[in-house]
Amino acid sequence: MDVDAYVQAHGAEWERLEQLVKQRRLSGAESDELVERYQRVATHLSVVRTSAADPTLVAHLSSLLGRARHRAAGARVGTWRGVALFFTERFPAALYRLRRWWLATMAASVAATAVMMVWLLQHPNVQQSMLSPREVDRLVGQDFEGYYSEYTASHFAAQVWVNNAWVAALCIALGILGFPIVLLLFQNLSNLAIIGSIMHREGAGERFWGLILPHGLLELTAVFVAAGVGLRLFWAWVEPRGRTRSQSLAHEGRTAGTVALGLVAVLFVSGLIEAFVTPSPLPTWARIGIGVTAELCFFAYVFVLGRAAVSRGATGDLDDALLEDRVATQA
Repeated sequence: MDVDAYVQAHGAEWERLEQLVKQRRLSGAESDELVERYQRVATHLSVVRTSAADPTLVAHLSSLLGRARHRAAGARVGTWRGVALFFTERFPAALYRLRRWWLATMAASVAATAVMMVWLLQHPNVQQSMLSPREVDRLVGQDFEGYYSEYTASHFAAQVWVNNAWVAALCIALGILGFPIVLLLFQNLSNLAIIGSIMHREGAGERFWGLILPHGLLELTAVFVAAGVGLRLFWAWVEPRGRTRSQSLAHEGRTAGTVALGLVAVLFVSGLIEAFVTPSPLPTWARIGIGVTAELCFFAYVFVLGRAAVSRGATGDLDDALLEDRVATQA
């Protein structure tokens, strides 16, 4: 390739990118232009490295791309548009792309909980070894229902939100190890099965489901999503699928970060339901209806908004303009 001719053909684009990088303030259109020219120049650098390998030109374009990437990130961080794009593109796309992982986790968890609950109902001696008759009476008579009205609604919502966000964060953080996620899920689901079996045996099954379902549908779904994403992170280094293990982990790790941030909002909604709807004087059918509606809205968010975002090319990963330029850093 004739380097001089290539420089003459594309030099104006490089100069324009340089101008945008040095410009103190960028309008919305100029910010979009910056990203677009960044992508073009990255392609030019790839061509130069492959066909000409001129060290001076490679160094110049690499430096320009580095400064442009930094400027693009700075121009986009913290804007309301960025927040809107996160909740309409990145987060739903990540949920949709990873749907098989968290749906499988959900199905397995629900089945395991049902099996544990049925087994416990058929083996009352196990319950007797865990709780005394007095403790059972207190759980059924006051502790289970009183838990939801023990604190003021606003304080309880904040407490629930923080606790559930912590559980979800643990699922994702421990994802790379795999097995701890299974253990964490088992601990939480076994507690649910134990309490549910006790409430059913004592004739309070309707009250149990009336207090669990309004907030529990969305809350547990968020936990299953976090666990499924964590398991996908584990699988990323077991089976990198054409990438190096570091690249696979980086890609899935960034997507897991997207999901973790988005679940904060999902768990905030479930926390509000748990604090204000679950202990409310509304009839049981109305409280459960609110929980079912919230769950259906979440699935519509994933399978309508998420599917559309994926069809537009979104993956849940960071925008290319915010990622390190792989071409410029190759040896």
